[in-house]
Amino acid sequence: MDNTKLWGGEPYYGLDYEFDPQWFLTDEQKKLQRQLIEVCHDVLRPNAAKCDESGAYPWESVKALAELRLLGCIVPEKWGGRGENHTGLAMIGETITRYGCPSTGVIFMMHMAGLAALLFRAGGNLAIQELLARIDTDVMIGSASYTDPETGGHFWYPKVSGVERVDGGWHVRKRSAFTTSCGEARWMTTQTTSPGFDGDYSDLSVFLVYEDEMKPNPGLWDVMGMRATSSGPVDFDVVLPEDRMVGPPGDGAASNDEAVNAVGMIMYGALYCGVAMGALDIAKRYTTQRRHANFGQCVADYPTTHDVYGTSLVDAQAARMFLFSFCQQLDRTTNNGDWTLYEDDPDARPRSAYILWGLKVKEVAARAASEVTERMFRLFGGSGFSRNLEIERLLRDSKAGWVMGPSNEVTRGMVGRWALHGGEAVDWWNQRPNVGLLNAEIGKLDPEGKRKLIAELESTLA
Repeated sequence: MDNTKLWGGEPYYGLDYEFDPQWFLTDEQKKLQRQLIEVCHDVLRPNAAKCDESGAYPWESVKALAELRLLGCIVPEKWGGRGENHTGLAMIGETITRYGCPSTGVIFMMHMAGLAALLFRAGGNLAIQELLARIDTDVMIGSASYTDPETGGHFWYPKVSGVERVDGGWHVRKRSAFTTSCGEARWMTTQTTSPGFDGDYSDLSVFLVYEDEMKPNPGLWDVMGMRATSSGPVDFDVVLPEDRMVGPPGDGAASNDEAVNAVGMIMYGALYCGVAMGALDIAKRYTTQRRHANFGQCVADYPTTHDVYGTSLVDAQAARMFLFSFCQQLDRTTNNGDWTLYEDDPDARPRSAYILWGLKVKEVAARAASEVTERMFRLFGGSGFSRNLEIERLLRDSKAGWVMGPSNEVTRGMVGRWALHGGEAVDWWNQRPNVGLLNAEIGKLDPEGKRKLIAELESTLA
């Protein structure tokens, strides 16, 4: 296979394959990568600027992904998909944002998060399998609608939700603060507290909801970056058939750990590594072409440029190596990304053992995208403000990963607590009181304050 990276039939203006970790990919994945780069050149990249300008949803880009059978890329072949493994998924996500459109990448990411929840419990559920079979042919773009307005980026903590068993199914009530593809998605997975909820927020259930069964609120998305993702609040107040619960009642926490988080963290890593590499690519094009007549040199000739560019490339490559090695390990532990393994063993949790590593992948990639893109922006000087040079759009888009749930600050906090005090200290659902801090605060009260506190506590037991 020719190792020249092409862009519209010409040698690519950015970094060539010698700077890509191609050894992680199979020959078939390399072929798909080249096909996808071509689609990015012809469809996704031209649409990126137009949709960023207008805020319009990039339907043509989504359709182009479906034509390559990428909406169902991780769906097992027995259910009509390509059967891609985790490494292939990372390559696809990175390629979309690097060569194409970061907004389309986020749409693809949240589609994959919702799809992972379905795949985790697709075995034996014909309602799910029927959707999987037509996900590409009918361009069934989906999303995951989990974020709660009361808990923000702690998306696994749905306080404004609930479900009741009724005749023929489930009455689902849910309000989501931000949902990608709001008003555009053909289906969504959403998560509520389980039937008979008793205050334990780890008792969660997952549902498959179609577009005519939800109340999206599009039109509120007017933002700095990722402008074409059509994100917005969604309300659910609907009776669903019995088979639209994804897995049994109470399966939500397992679904988060084993499916949604695993795929979500891969996609975070892939998307934002792609943004960082995209910034490096267009900065190479600019700095090697922009000449200063007074010095007779281009911007790429200066030692300071070498230092900034080299530092940024090393940072981006470190994030990519972290991502692809993480994916490689998940492939090893899941029979190469086989989602049918839960049919034989519903209690299998091979991905869940690597939650900590997924969190770190998210943080390092989002940080690399933000910092690398900002450094590349400075190499453009005042020209960087020009919209037609693309770097200002990537700069805006690069900031989203840092604040998307869990934000980098929340992510680092969880990793730090886990490292210092063990996994239980992460306390996902706020169930473990900090007794030392509690006693210290009580100690500050005078006798009257303590009596008042006792009375308040006794009233809660009545």
